[in-house]
Amino acid sequence: MSLQTEKDFLEKNRQEIIDLEKKLTACPAIAPEGNGDGESKKCAILEAWLREKGFTNIEHYDAPDSRVSSGIRPSLVVTIPGKSDDYNIWVMAHMDVVPTGDLSLWDSDPWTVVEKGGKLIGRGVEDNQQGLVSAAFAGLYYIQNKITPSHTIKLLFVADEENGSQYGIIYLIKNHHLFKKEDLILIPDGGDPKGETIEIAEKNILWLSVHVIGKQTHGSRPDSGANACLAADDLALRLHKLEKFFDKTDDLFEPNYSTIQPTKRLKNVDSINIIPGEDNFCMDCRILPCYSLASVLSQVDKVCRDIENEYGVKVEYTTPQKSESPATPVQAPVAQKLAQALKTVHGIEAKFIGIGGGTVGAELRREGIDAVVWSTLDDQAHQPNEYCIVDNLIKDSQTLIEFFR
Repeated sequence: MSLQTEKDFLEKNRQEIIDLEKKLTACPAIAPEGNGDGESKKCAILEAWLREKGFTNIEHYDAPDSRVSSGIRPSLVVTIPGKSDDYNIWVMAHMDVVPTGDLSLWDSDPWTVVEKGGKLIGRGVEDNQQGLVSAAFAGLYYIQNKITPSHTIKLLFVADEENGSQYGIIYLIKNHHLFKKEDLILIPDGGDPKGETIEIAEKNILWLSVHVIGKQTHGSRPDSGANACLAADDLALRLHKLEKFFDKTDDLFEPNYSTIQPTKRLKNVDSINIIPGEDNFCMDCRILPCYSLASVLSQVDKVCRDIENEYGVKVEYTTPQKSESPATPVQAPVAQKLAQALKTVHGIEAKFIGIGGGTVGAELRREGIDAVVWSTLDDQAHQPNEYCIVDNLIKDSQTLIEFFR
C-alpha cells in the first residue's frame, strides 16, 4: 500500500461515493420519536450495496421495536478478517437521521441530494452518512485490493443514535458481547473543518424536567393562592446560579466550565388574569467530569426545598437524561493510532478535546472501552440545507485506510 495508491483508489470511486450518498439519503431513516419508521429500509439498501461490492461477512443485530413496521431496529456488523484478532479495529457510524424541520428553510428537497460546488446537500449527508460512507469505502479498499489488514476490521452501522441509542449501541452492549476492552473504536460523528480535533471526553449530561405545584387563583388575589410561575422563575434562576457553585474549569472543553441552563418551558394558563397553580420548565446541565452528577443533584434538591419553603409550593422533578462517562486517555492506543494516521496521511498534528454534547462514545467508555470521535466536517448536523463536502469524505476515508493498517 502507498498513500498515492489509496488516494487514486478513492478518486477513481468519487462518483460511486456520491451515488451511495444519494441512495442512502433517498430513504429516510427517522425514528418513531420523529414520526418515522426506523432504519430497516435504509439498512436493506446499505446491505445490498455492501454485498454487491464484495463484502460477504455481514451480521445482523436487530433490536425489537413494535413501533416500526418491520418490528426491528437493525444494526449491521461488517467484518474484514485480519492477520490477528487479539484486538479488533472498529469504525461505528449510525444509519438514522433527524427529521427535516421547517421545509421552508430548505432550498431543495431534503431527500434528494443536490450537488453544488463540491458539496452534497440533503438530510443526513453529513450526519452520519459522511462517516458511514467513508468507512465503507475504506473497507472496500481492502476488499477490492485483496489486502489482509494486520488486525481484524469491524464496520458497525447502528440504529437509534439520534434518540438515545436504546435500540442501537446500548442494546448491543446489553445483549451481545461484540467488544473487547482491547479493541480500538473510532466514531466518525463529530469534528472540525480541518479534521485535527480528536474528541476523547464528554461533559456529564443532566436534563431536569421540573414541575412546580402551587395554588391557582385570580390575578388580583395573589394572597389567596401560591404563584407557581413566580416560584418556577426564581427556581430556574437559582439553579442557573449553581454554575458559580460548581466553578472549576477544564481547558479540554469549550466552554471550559460547567453549564446549567434553563431551556424548554411548557404552557401554564390560558389567560393573563390567572395566577397559575402549576408551572413546568426544563434545565440542560453539562457538568465537567470532575463533578459527579450525584453532587449536582444534591444541590438541586437543596435549592428546590428552599423554594418550597419560601413560596409555599411543591417542587417535583425528573431526569429525562442523565449520563456520566470517563475520558479516553490521550495515550490510549486508539487515540495515538488515529493521531498517527492524521500525521502520516495529511501532515496534521492532532488536538485532543472534550465536548459538551453527548455521543455514543460515552456508552463504550462506561464499559471500560476506549473510544474516540473524529471527522473532517463543517458541523452541519440537524441544520436545514445540511451538506457534506465530498473532498472531506474522501480525505476521511483515506485516513481510515491508514488507521486500519
